[in-house]
Amino acid sequence: MSAIQILLLVAAYFVVLIVISYFTGKEDTNDAFFKANKSAPWYLVAFGMIGASLSGVTFISVPGMIGGQQFAYMQGVFGFFVGYIIIITVLLPLYYKLNVTSIYEYLEQRFGVVSYKTGAFFFLLSRVTGASFRLFLVALAMQYIVFERIGVPFWATVVISILLIWLYTNRGGIKTIIWTDTIQTLAMLTAVLVAIFLINEKLDWSFTEALSSDVFSKKSRIFFFDDPNTTTYFWKYFIGGIFIAIAMTGLDQDMMQKNLTCKNNRESQKNMFAMASLLVVVNFVFLSLGALLFIYAENFGLDIPVVDGRTRTDLLFPEIAMNQGLGNALAVTFIIGLIAAAYSSADSALTSLTTSFSVDFLDIQKKPKEQQKPLRKKVHVGVSLLLIIVVIVFNYLEGNVVSNLFKFATFTYGPLLGLFAFGILTKYRIKDNYAWIVALLSIIISFVITSLPENIIGKYQFHWEILPLNGLITLLGLILIRRK
Repeated sequence: MSAIQILLLVAAYFVVLIVISYFTGKEDTNDAFFKANKSAPWYLVAFGMIGASLSGVTFISVPGMIGGQQFAYMQGVFGFFVGYIIIITVLLPLYYKLNVTSIYEYLEQRFGVVSYKTGAFFFLLSRVTGASFRLFLVALAMQYIVFERIGVPFWATVVISILLIWLYTNRGGIKTIIWTDTIQTLAMLTAVLVAIFLINEKLDWSFTEALSSDVFSKKSRIFFFDDPNTTTYFWKYFIGGIFIAIAMTGLDQDMMQKNLTCKNNRESQKNMFAMASLLVVVNFVFLSLGALLFIYAENFGLDIPVVDGRTRTDLLFPEIAMNQGLGNALAVTFIIGLIAAAYSSADSALTSLTTSFSVDFLDIQKKPKEQQKPLRKKVHVGVSLLLIIVVIVFNYLEGNVVSNLFKFATFTYGPLLGLFAFGILTKYRIKDNYAWIVALLSIIISFVITSLPENIIGKYQFHWEILPLNGLITLLGLILIRRK
């Protein structure tokens, strides 16, 4: 496809999103922006949340992970499912009982203002970083596919991307996101299924023949019990996955804000269970695509893309979809899926960050009625500018995007995990003024532990278990400052 054709496709896609935002954003109120008036159908939320959970990280990087660890990621996905069950049975009933707009309001009711602000701050830090990493990954792919060819610099790609997100979320907020996420999830899954079909056709296989082939089995090992020191060890992935799901979904305003748009707790629980079940299947499909991409590359002598002297397995999917002559159907669905992957997480992040900062730090609900909407709109613009800056900064950093995303999140979500665990599992109050110190120290201690030299920890490699470790340190710190 030519650069002009790709740009026209991008433009058409955004016209669809803007039309959706026009109809869903007619009621330009804070209640619609923050909660969708608690009227969203649970099945629509569930389907849309699949796209938000997958994002550009899954769409681009998970297929690229096959080269290094085969299907080991599925061990974490099984852990996610267990984590979602805990969210369904523990956290959702709590949030609906308290009728919160921001889930961190629970911390204020349980401990006090400092704990509340501490939790909200670490969410903001985590979500700004996580959303920026995801958007960076897809912006990099778009730059590689089209914008580099027409001389558009990376920073301009980022600015245009976030400006478009701001445009269609400005009025309807989460009410718009519920519908756009549904479209974007459908686009992503369509792109993956088309890619699997066409690659199998090129390899002269059916999908079932591919799954049963020897070459596929050599790339699709799921369970790794042999070496506890490696990052792919089952219990690291599985237990880490449980806590990743609890922290990055159940304690994350971005993901929970969608759940809280359902009419009641029961509908929200049905939404979460449906999403959790579908995610297991969808992640397996993504990994299967990854195996097929590597098989295709090996069969046809295709080199893994290299950018700035670094081998980038996460660009293998774009390379095969766009440059290997598999047809316009794959190119078109890939571009739409790529855009959907970027914006299904970035648009909801922009909305949830606006919600959290407005509610948790500016006390927007306590302001005079006539000040609330203008204030929310200013915050929305400010958050958009912040995301632009952070994504551009990430372009100058090194390291695998998936690894950096989850590694950073295991540190910043740890205090949230500890605070909520202490609040739910104990009846103690704490010396609220010291909560931020405990949270900060837990991150520092966790970082020091995970940075210990090889002569102390041997060949052990930390992975997602950093998150429960960090949460445990926070929990122990809160025990030390509990009130007698």
